[in-house]
This record gives sequence, C-alpha cells and structure tokens, in this order.
Amino acid sequence: MISFRSLLTLIAVLSLASCAGTNTVTTNSAVPEVENATPTTSENTTPPTTDNEALTRTEISVTASSIVQQPAPTTTSGSKPASTEYEVTKTPESFSAVTVTVENFITKRNLNGAGLIVVDRDNGVRYHNHWGEFSTGRISLIASTSKVISAGVLVHLHNQGLLDLEAPIGDVVDYAGRLSDITSAQLLSGSSGIPGLRADDPLYICMFLPTSSLQECAIEGLSVAASDPRTIAPDTEFRYGGIQLQIAGAVAEVASGRSWAELIEEIYVEPCDLRSLGYTNPWIPLGAISGSYPDWDGDLSLLPPTDNPHIGGGAYITTGDYGKLLSMHLNGGTCNGREVLTQSGVDSMQRNRSGEMYGSPVGYGLGWWTQEIVGYGGSTAKPSDEKDVTRLRDPGLYGSTAWIQPEDGFGVYLVVESTSNVGNQLAQKLYPLVEAAVSMIDD
Repeated sequence: MISFRSLLTLIAVLSLASCAGTNTVTTNSAVPEVENATPTTSENTTPPTTDNEALTRTEISVTASSIVQQPAPTTTSGSKPASTEYEVTKTPESFSAVTVTVENFITKRNLNGAGLIVVDRDNGVRYHNHWGEFSTGRISLIASTSKVISAGVLVHLHNQGLLDLEAPIGDVVDYAGRLSDITSAQLLSGSSGIPGLRADDPLYICMFLPTSSLQECAIEGLSVAASDPRTIAPDTEFRYGGIQLQIAGAVAEVASGRSWAELIEEIYVEPCDLRSLGYTNPWIPLGAISGSYPDWDGDLSLLPPTDNPHIGGGAYITTGDYGKLLSMHLNGGTCNGREVLTQSGVDSMQRNRSGEMYGSPVGYGLGWWTQEIVGYGGSTAKPSDEKDVTRLRDPGLYGSTAWIQPEDGFGVYLVVESTSNVGNQLAQKLYPLVEAAVSMIDD
C-alpha cells in the first residue's frame, strides 16, 4: 500500500511538473544546428531511460440526487481499427533534420525511444515516426496532455446544448453549496478560485484515488474548497489544474447523463476512430509518484477499472490517434466528416481566457497554454517565439507535448516516456525544425 507520505510526494511532483512544461529553453537561432548523426527511421531499441532530472518549478499561482448511476467502468475503448493513414511511418526528406535531432536526443539522454506525428489542416499526416521501443501501436500515458481532450468533452456538451459553460455549475449539480456560482469555463481555465495542484496538500487527495468516483470526489472537493481559506473569488487569479478538473468531469457526467468513459467513447472514439484512447487513474496502481514515467509498457490489463478517472492527467493514447485529435482541432472540430466540436467551440478553447477575463500574465484557454511563460509567481509572459507565432501547447508530466499553430495550419504530438523537463527540451529543439519542414513542403 502506498503511504500517506508518498501521496503527498505525488502531489508535490505533479505540482512542480505542471510548470516545467512551459519553461522556455533558449535556442541559438531560428533554426538551430542539428547535432551530427546519421539519420534513421528504424525502431531499434535504445537502452531504457535512466534520466531522473530534478524538477525545479513551483506551484502556478499568479496575482447527490444528481449523481449519475454509472455502468461498470472501463479503461479502454472498443472501436474498429483506425485508418491506415495514421498508422504508417512517413518521413519525407524535408523532415530529415527533425529525424536526426530526435535520434540524437534519445541517444544522448539514454531514453527508451520517442514518437512524433505532424498533421496538416489540408494534407493530413505530414510526418509520422518512432524510435526505440516506440511504434504505431504503442500506448503511452500522457498526464497533463490529457487536458485539451478533457476540456473538449465539456465544450462538445456546450455545443450540443446540454451544458452552458458560462452558467453556474449549481444549475447542473445540487451539491456545489456556496460554490454553486462557479462556471464550467472557470473550472477548465484554472480560474475558479479553488486551489490548484500544489505541493504538500492532502485536502484534495481524492483526485488520485481510483477507488472513489467522479461524483464522490467532486462532492468532497467542493465541500473542502468551500471552507478552504485559500479559495478566492473566480476570475481573479490563475491556478493550474487540481480538483477543478475532477469537478468539471463530474458536471459533464450529470449534464449528459453519461459516465466519463461513455462520453469519451461517444465524443471522440466513435467519430474520430480512436481505438487507443481511454482514461484511467494511474498514480496508485502503477506507483506513478516519482515524476518519471512509471514502469508500464502499455499493457491495459494493469490498469484497474475506475469510476474516478483522472480528468486532468489520466488519458492514454497512441501517436496516430492523438494526431487525429489535432487534425480535428485544425479542421473546425470535424473528424471523418462528423462534427465533434463547432468552429466556435474550437475557437473558445484557443482564446487566452485568463488574460482577457482578468488580465492574468499567465496565458491559458480551455486546456491550451496560449503563451510561453518564463518562470512563474509574477514573472512576465512572452509570446511563443520571436516571430509572434501563435503556438498553443499542452505539455505533460511524463514528457508528452501537443502543440498546434492554427495560423500555419499544422499540429504536432511528441511523446517520450521520461519527465516533463526532458520532453520540453526536445520540443524546444523541434519547434523551428518542424515549422521549417512544413514550410518547405508548402513551398
């Protein structure tokens, strides 16, 4: 059994890592020099990762009648096979610098591999490659890179008229008490006033317990937050993640009359043909409390069923299936000709809500980071790069990062099974290289 002290360690690790994904790493030029290596697209296994880089960031904090009766939960989907377009390796010559850079990085860092897919709004998959132990069928835990997926569930319900993102959650659930006026949009954007994910805070531990349920955890979380002296007025300060996302998931269940697993199946898996996407609560079952990727190779049988999936960081998926999600966001919310989100829904997720609503220097929308941040705790924000490129990001604790550049019409999903610092360093190397490669094809 994991001790209470270990659970506190888990919260601390998650809190620290939540910041690391947005830390900017300076490059020497717009297109940095590629390290010397022979390009390869092979999948020869490299040694397992031993990188346990220390996390140095701190918490982000800038100045029952309605309970759904759920069926037996599941942690995996059961859709038909995905389109082969997203399952094959694709390495055009214009991406040779990308290939070499990833190869060199995983060798230097002694990683077990990596996966990368680049999708284009009009032309589908531009690049799809894997290294080491990774392949098109490898399923990885993606931690906070789940947030865009989770936010999209509530945006979909809003588009369908089942949930008003700007209305009080008390209109949906009858257990919100004195916090009934908080809105779903505030929960998703880290703006509810409820304490976010932070170190050494046992008050909201239910979000890490697979034996609980979303409804039970939301009831507990709202009750605790109502008397927590750290709770402040909504839309006054950005606070990243935490119990806010579990509450949002519970609101989605009640508004729709569906369990979270059913919502994922109906909203994403079926229309987008995402055979690998699912949610779990991995922290205790996998002992995933060190900040590094747990000892898990994608075997879904090791993930016990739960009614309390971790909404802010419990998704798992393959590279190809995440590529389909990015394509959906680039194409006005449609998958295979079926509407998952409306264009206005996509736009609402990408807008800098925290900056527009209350002048926060931290740029955050609904699941997307809308600005790169240099440090936290009152430090200044800056655009995503020197050319004022709009780059929206969703990085995760274990090294995965999703990003899209809507104006340029492409999106990228990178996954390593390591730490947020390691994944972020590789992503920083790839930003200009991927942009240059896509531009070369377009020209």
